[in-house]
Amino acid sequence: MPGRLTGDVSGEETSEISAGMRLAAIPAEHYTDYRYDVIFDGYKWDPKVEDHNTVARHALLLQPSTARQLERLAEQLALETVQMEGALLECLSLARQLGLPRRILSTLERLRGYDASRHVRLMRFDFHPTPDGWRISEVNSDVPGGLAEASVLPRLAARYFPGYEPRHHLADRLLKGVRTRIGGQGRLAFVHATSYSDDRQVMEFLGDHFASHGYTPVMAAPDHIRWHGRRAHSIVEGQEGPLDGLLRFFPLEWLANLPRSSGWQGFYDGETVACNHPVAMLTQSKRLPLIWDKLGVSLDAWRQTLPDTRDPRQVQRADADWVLKPALGRVGEGILIGEAVTQRERRKIERSARWFPGKWIAQRRFASEPLVAEDMSGTEPGKYHVCIGVFTVDGRCAGFYGRISPYARIDHRAIDIPVLVAKEGEEHVR
Repeated sequence: MPGRLTGDVSGEETSEISAGMRLAAIPAEHYTDYRYDVIFDGYKWDPKVEDHNTVARHALLLQPSTARQLERLAEQLALETVQMEGALLECLSLARQLGLPRRILSTLERLRGYDASRHVRLMRFDFHPTPDGWRISEVNSDVPGGLAEASVLPRLAARYFPGYEPRHHLADRLLKGVRTRIGGQGRLAFVHATSYSDDRQVMEFLGDHFASHGYTPVMAAPDHIRWHGRRAHSIVEGQEGPLDGLLRFFPLEWLANLPRSSGWQGFYDGETVACNHPVAMLTQSKRLPLIWDKLGVSLDAWRQTLPDTRDPRQVQRADADWVLKPALGRVGEGILIGEAVTQRERRKIERSARWFPGKWIAQRRFASEPLVAEDMSGTEPGKYHVCIGVFTVDGRCAGFYGRISPYARIDHRAIDIPVLVAKEGEEHVR
């Protein structure tokens, strides 16, 4: 899902934030077994991207105080995000400034009857350590990835790090959210792009988890869903009939590309319990900060953690201080960092931002502070930039998703790393 942009590294000193976490190596003699466990038990079917291994040889170990700080920030950000959605529902005309596709804009009126209490709300905020404190690059408000990585990887890695433990289990939190709304059983559609193995493995993980707790999973593409009286029905062969809930891993802007005959608009005003409801579209756009001042909502946490964000017409060009991002970009695609793209890519991105500025934003760069990775093999340790995705479910912290990269951009090539927290009373265990 969406890529993360950091920035230049400033200096070699370790900040207070970086002092609260470290990259500890999984014992070399156990790494192969751990990697196989990640593949077969952690639903990481293809552990490579472009021939690069994406299963870390390390774990990211946090002190409890660091974990609590991230949890508090994420929960405050989630609260403010929900408040922004409520304000936008009262003034949907503002959504025209968010760079959303025309077909989505014409469908937003269907959101008027949205009742937050009926649906499960999942978000992921991506945090980066900097010398000036935690910064976020964005919220993954629509269909955040890393669900299995935040649920299974910490448990697989914990056996190698006595004194540390997983902080949360994301799938359990999602299960609780669904159970609160529909009870302990029912038919759930796991909606995704069924031809993509990366998406399928995510939904197989969730489907297996929910099935083990009494639910009936239906693996479905979005056009396998039909709407009757605002209730979702499956047309999957052998699994036809009404559904009790929808867990969607299919981006809303892709949904709008389906034929109108598929009935995709029904997702917007459907009454079937959903995670996530399409109200998430209102806060998925990276252009959201451009209308903050018009929403009448207090946004202290957002203003504290998100870098200055502007319309690209307010910035002459991407340089050492600014980067360009597509409003609805995902997996790092289309992000312009001078040293990270070719001249051809730069020209293409700058031309698109110049011709279609309403689909882009310029964001001020921040200084990502890398961590030195401990290495038990005796070779030279490396430095890695860190991104901690903090999930919230219904406003409460629900899991940590770690990624590291030798570069100051966390994109589709980043390495998945388990996040563990020192047990209370063992804050300084090494």
